[in-house]
Amino acid sequence: MRLLALDPALRTSGYAILEKEGAKVRAILYGVIRNKAQLSMPGCLVEIHRQIEELIRLHTPEVCAVEGLIYVQNTRTAITLGAARGSALLAAAQHGLPIYEYPPRRVKQAVVGRGAAQKVCTSVWTASLRSGRIHRQKNA
Repeated sequence: MRLLALDPALRTSGYAILEKEGAKVRAILYGVIRNKAQLSMPGCLVEIHRQIEELIRLHTPEVCAVEGLIYVQNTRTAITLGAARGSALLAAAQHGLPIYEYPPRRVKQAVVGRGAAQKVCTSVWTASLRSGRIHRQKNA
């Protein structure tokens, strides 16, 4: 099975194409869709949609997984994140992909082993998983 994993945001949207064969999972491709600061919000949304559509066409995932909504106190931030998320999910839905949402704590727990892990911990573990080497710190 091939999966498209998304972590959408307006300026930097993370993505990964993962493939599962039996019990083994491997990363086919991963990266970030980066939108420049001078690009307008509508321009960013178009670019997110365009690049995710391209990923879907090139790698033909069967399903899409996205990190669930996070709580933010700033209304403007919530609206911006919602718009970016909508643009990304629209691309997946237009290609008929089933979309599964997972709470951020569950994603961190699956990757790092703790739901309250900091972003840097998640990044280090994700890099380790991609390279096939698990780096453990002493006293961790």
